[in-house]
Amino acid sequence: MSDDFVDYVLELFGPFGTVAAHRMFGGHGVYLDGLMFAIISEDSLYLKADEMNRIEFEQAGCEIFGYTRKGKRATLNFFRAPEDAMESPELMLPWARSAYAAALRANAKKQVAAQAQASRKIAQQKPASAKAPAKPAKTKAVGKKATRSAKLRKRGARAK
Repeated sequence: MSDDFVDYVLELFGPFGTVAAHRMFGGHGVYLDGLMFAIISEDSLYLKADEMNRIEFEQAGCEIFGYTRKGKRATLNFFRAPEDAMESPELMLPWARSAYAAALRANAKKQVAAQAQASRKIAQQKPASAKAPAKPAKTKAVGKKATRSAKLRKRGARAK
């Protein structure tokens, strides 16, 4: 993958905001405000999609991002950017907004799932009142002399 292509993609996203590309898995992830909304792989740009914007990509004839993993074909919810959008920042802007919106929705789903998991974990914990009662504290051992004195008093004798 050429660094020139990565630079070109970052220029395309210029009107969208301060976008950064970070190397990952033989390609680059493209981020805005910490959210990855695009992938650059083999000099191609792929934009994030979900159930809300997937139809836009399919209608534009964009192909889904795929790769081979353990001999099987795997796909991700990223579609190749339309050819005409690759020609100018103005044409790329609506596609970038759509991809970023999909990334925001995916992030919101992850946060809800994490909160639900944390709630389940808390609910599974035993409440403090359900624990076994504490054992009574052990009394201090009484010395031999004190025990002997008590026995002598019972018998009416004096302790020495």
